[in-house]
Amino acid sequence: MFLALKEIKHEKVRYGLIIAMIVMISYLMFILMGMMLGLANENKAALTTWDAHTVFLNKNANDNMGQSVITKDQLAGRSLNKHEALVGQTAAVMKRTQGKAHKESVQFIGLDAGQYIAKDNMPLVAGRHAKNKHELVADESLKAKGYQLGDKVKLNSTAENYRLVGFAKDSQLNVAPVVYGRLSTWRALRGVAPQVVASGIISNQQEGASRFKKLAHYPIDKFIQKLPGYSAENSTFMFMIGFLMVISLVIIAVFLYILTMQKMPNYAVLRAQGIPARHLVGATVDQAVILMVAGICGGLVLTLLTAWLMPMTVPLVLKWPLIGLISLVLILLGGIGALLPVRMIMKVDPVRALNS
Repeated sequence: MFLALKEIKHEKVRYGLIIAMIVMISYLMFILMGMMLGLANENKAALTTWDAHTVFLNKNANDNMGQSVITKDQLAGRSLNKHEALVGQTAAVMKRTQGKAHKESVQFIGLDAGQYIAKDNMPLVAGRHAKNKHELVADESLKAKGYQLGDKVKLNSTAENYRLVGFAKDSQLNVAPVVYGRLSTWRALRGVAPQVVASGIISNQQEGASRFKKLAHYPIDKFIQKLPGYSAENSTFMFMIGFLMVISLVIIAVFLYILTMQKMPNYAVLRAQGIPARHLVGATVDQAVILMVAGICGGLVLTLLTAWLMPMTVPLVLKWPLIGLISLVLILLGGIGALLPVRMIMKVDPVRALNS
């Protein structure tokens, strides 16, 4: 470790450039991971808030709650228990009726006020819960778009006026803010027949497919994987992060290999003085670890600064266990990359190296 630190201190510019490259790579990896988690959260945040464990949909809905309709006949006369809730979902465009008509694409969620989601699983950050079908609760992200408590709004091209009475925490679905209202409003927006009761049934308990035999049954993990774009986005980001890990391995290996070739006469002198090869190998590995740790620390500082300056409209979620895991993998890859020049060091011939 002493030899590694001494050499880095002596060649500040050379090793500083290597650290700078590692800083940028680690910074990009942390930001990509944060954006992946942020987009994933915007796809399923409402489901997490609802404490959903099981989802039931129409069997012909192609795994999409927005396309699903459940009729009274499909419930087969079964009544819902206290752990279950009817949910109506449809895409909508919301705009203010006063002042400048600002439009926003939202996911409208119709609920039954007497069921568990509306009663217990809709935490508010401002305002209150809706008391009638003409009142709405919207996701808090809409506050940044200019919406305020008391605003009168319209949904799609309907003639009805609605009033925003509350803002809910973490209410996004399919990468869009959620607006909560009544199931009757959802039926009007969808234009469905009176026998249609909802898009889906959400349960905060693990239930079997036999609970509603005429409906498609989804454990929550399976349902989330089938959300539009969810798996594709995560796979893309994971591929990019893995590719950056390979790049970091190649960079540290190539740089240390070149530096080792340049230092062969120095190693020859040290070997001639009786320094064991394992000490020189250890110094090379220590250098790699020091460079990776320094670069990762720099990347973390830039990541925290970016998260602090990033506007709320940009989805960025930092999870420290995952950041710690990526950091550990990067350090291990740096150590592996340092093994490339080990063979050169182990086979160095003091006499030949000094005469070359």
